[in-house]
Amino acid sequence: MAITQKLRPYQAEVARAILNSVLNRRGLTFSVEISRQGGKNELSAQLEVLLLTLFIGIGGNLIKCSPTFKPQTLISMMRLKERLNDVGYADLWVPELGYMVRLGKARGVFLSADEQSNVVGQTAHILLEVDESQDVSREKYTKEFKPMGAATNVTTALYGTTWDDSTLLEEVKQTNLELERRDGIKRHFRYDWQEVAKYNPDYLHYVEGERERLGESHPLFQTQYALKPIHGGGGFLSPQQRAQMQGSHPRCHQRQEGQIYVAGIDLAGEAEEGEDAALRAIRPGRDSTVVTIGELDFSFSNEVIREPRIRIVEHYWWTGKPHTSLYPQLVDILKNLWGCRRVVVDATGVGEGVASFLSKALGRSVVAPFHFSQQSKSRLGFELLAAINSGRLKMYLQDGSQEYREFWNEMERAKSTFRANQTMNLFVEASQGHDDFLSSLALLVEAAHYAPRSAKGRARDGGV
Repeated sequence: MAITQKLRPYQAEVARAILNSVLNRRGLTFSVEISRQGGKNELSAQLEVLLLTLFIGIGGNLIKCSPTFKPQTLISMMRLKERLNDVGYADLWVPELGYMVRLGKARGVFLSADEQSNVVGQTAHILLEVDESQDVSREKYTKEFKPMGAATNVTTALYGTTWDDSTLLEEVKQTNLELERRDGIKRHFRYDWQEVAKYNPDYLHYVEGERERLGESHPLFQTQYALKPIHGGGGFLSPQQRAQMQGSHPRCHQRQEGQIYVAGIDLAGEAEEGEDAALRAIRPGRDSTVVTIGELDFSFSNEVIREPRIRIVEHYWWTGKPHTSLYPQLVDILKNLWGCRRVVVDATGVGEGVASFLSKALGRSVVAPFHFSQQSKSRLGFELLAAINSGRLKMYLQDGSQEYREFWNEMERAKSTFRANQTMNLFVEASQGHDDFLSSLALLVEAAHYAPRSAKGRARDGGV
């Protein structure tokens, strides 16, 4: 049984190398980087069908693990079952125990590589696969999965896209590259979006759109499509990105007829609010409540960038003012002064009460509570970068205000660090101040996910 014709040349190259190691009991470990949606899962499924067929009468386990059982492991099982049906095995394969697929005497065993999963005791006889290996713990792999093939000298394949230089995939990749230099046997396979696009014009169109939407320097584009790992952290915004944010429109203090406005609200921690107000210049680490008002320009949207341009038109900034004292002022500003169509408010912890109050006053269709977590804050950071890189986010002109100075101070001091599971932490060092304007800005970009019911807003004269 030959490799199916459905595989593209780069997929077939990987499949042949793995198959050669399996059939000749070479026990090689391969690392495979393929651009996001470039077909690594299809490659894996086709290879599994072939190996289960070859071992149908011999027997043995083919083991595949993924970072999570649901949905990743389940999706892998489903794909294998579909490919078995495609080649005429619909009446031959048998599901077992909810995580295995048997074909004759051979089994595909699908496991979770989550830190809490119990996988000890399994043996890999045919092949050991690690899907999305950049998200699998090195310790979990080394202690629990790699030993599964020790007694059988099993061939191992780790698939994924790059992230930073601390992941399991990157570690195996560097080891493989060194081994290749020594013996000339290819163990690392890398196919970025340009290689995949050679065989798929639709993919080319899609990724070029993502490059325009996210910006080529965006961490997700660099890692998921260009397959270039992130090296540590550092400044969140480059001088070039900060320059991109500078608009040519003046600051406004009230709404303009016919425009659509949204707002992002970062709330001060309640623990600091009982004290007397003080300027940030005196206590630079002091937590504040910041409201950022944005005007949406839908004429900027196109078939690639479907989101509107966001012009920052106003800031409100309170330090040391209790939430309860802010309620009437917030309602007046958001409802009467600006008529905001969507307001995203920090509803983490004590912010839940403010979000609830605003929802009642402005309507649940207007107010969207946002709960900060490691994952949600990371998503905000990536979306903020995409808005800046694509030229969608513009700051008002210099007006000599404290708000203007503080905004740019935070943009310059903002840092980012990258963590496992493709997440990012966005912050300002406590010794350098706070991140209230930064967080409010990110919430504003979230609020800009707004679809007007009527005609699109027109661009104001004098806009960017």
